[in-house]
Amino acid sequence: MARFEDVQPGFWKPDSSYGVHQPLTDEVVRNAERLLGVSLPTSLLDLLRAQNGGESADDRDAYPTDRPTSWSADHIPFDHLMGIGDHEHTVSLLDSPYLIEEWGLPTPVVLLSGGGHYWIALDYRASGRHGEPTVTWFDADRNEELALAPDFRSFVEGLTSASDFDCEGIPD
Repeated sequence: MARFEDVQPGFWKPDSSYGVHQPLTDEVVRNAERLLGVSLPTSLLDLLRAQNGGESADDRDAYPTDRPTSWSADHIPFDHLMGIGDHEHTVSLLDSPYLIEEWGLPTPVVLLSGGGHYWIALDYRASGRHGEPTVTWFDADRNEELALAPDFRSFVEGLTSASDFDCEGIPD
């Protein structure tokens, strides 16, 4: 498993502007935490200060799982990380309250990535709104969830390339 400090410099997909918001400021972070009602992990903010959302690099676009999901027998996708902002037509961590209600997800969580039918989120249910959240996979269609990592830093350290997995036989 890679160390966060080693992953961080090459986390973002080079030359991609998809999903990127304006540079992150301390004021934007304070406003986001107030709106979301949580304290965001320092490791997440470190990544977003380097680039405020966007596509993850090809060697960091999947996370291994120890059980099958609706996506795959052994991993989930992680092709982007939402930033913090209100750029039109770009989803943001600030959209979490609406999306959580829309997809019937539990609270308190903050969505990091996903596409409607599945989400990857910071999960504050066990830690409380100001503790260190776990990272959880939520399948909205199947009403299933899977704990992925004890914290965001560990999640990032565990990311790998989707090309490392056999994508044949994705579960129905």
